[in-house]
Amino acid sequence: MTDKDHQPDDEVTARLTPPDDEVTTRLTPPETPEKPETPVTPETPVTGDAGAEGTAAPGVPGESPEPVTDSKRKLSSAGALIGVLLALFGFTLVVQLRSNDADSGLASARQEDLVRILSDLEARDQRLQQEINGLEESQRQLTSGVAGRQAALAEADKRADDLGLLSGTLPARGPGLEISVDPAGQPIKASQILNAVQELRGAGGEVMELVGDNGVAVRIVASSYFVDAEGGEIVVDGKRLAGPYTLRVIGVPSTMQTALEIPGGVVASVKQAGGNVTMEQRTSVEVTAVRQPASLQYARPVS
Repeated sequence: MTDKDHQPDDEVTARLTPPDDEVTTRLTPPETPEKPETPVTPETPVTGDAGAEGTAAPGVPGESPEPVTDSKRKLSSAGALIGVLLALFGFTLVVQLRSNDADSGLASARQEDLVRILSDLEARDQRLQQEINGLEESQRQLTSGVAGRQAALAEADKRADDLGLLSGTLPARGPGLEISVDPAGQPIKASQILNAVQELRGAGGEVMELVGDNGVAVRIVASSYFVDAEGGEIVVDGKRLAGPYTLRVIGVPSTMQTALEIPGGVVASVKQAGGNVTMEQRTSVEVTAVRQPASLQYARPVS
């Protein structure tokens, strides 16, 4: 083989193999221009909180942090307020949805349940209306002022007078009868006087007293008792009375006289025993005998 035969291969090799300088140039990156050195400035003294306006933030040399201004603080406060408003809006939405669920529950209720609910509401409304009426009446009475107080005092005085007359602690005057019972030699039994008192009470007698010939007077009340004594006398509520007796009673005169004159009544029994009974209707009968108020030991009002 001659040199000519090897010549093409050498050209190929020469073409494929670059010069050493070119390879070195391709492998070596181009040099970047060096940055000018930043002059070192003296450190600024840090005062207050880190990151405050006018202070250097650590970690980034040569760069000062962006100062925090009042506008950014206002934006943060506005964001917090918006968050609170959104939370309140969500709570209101939940409550509204629950209320709608309750309404839908009534809409799906049976007719019997709705009638019962309506009846309960009407009953409650009536009770509340009654309470309102009572409170309004109390208000009118309380705001009536002096007139209301005077009316209450007058009513209290009238009630006290009625109780005093019934209990025998006050004297009384009014239309009625004056009855005289004369034994005429025959003693009058305590039972006959008691029958006369019972007949008079049944005929509407309100207040009465029994007076003996010896001047002793006894106010007859609901608790009065009658006992026979020696010598034809009687004992009434612990007091000894001698005949003839005078019985004064306040009530309707004609009605009480008719009650005593019924057949087999008080007048008939006294006359049958040999006594005598006289009655006189009067427009004004005075009952002056009174009793001392009793102190109850056991009885108490229910209210």
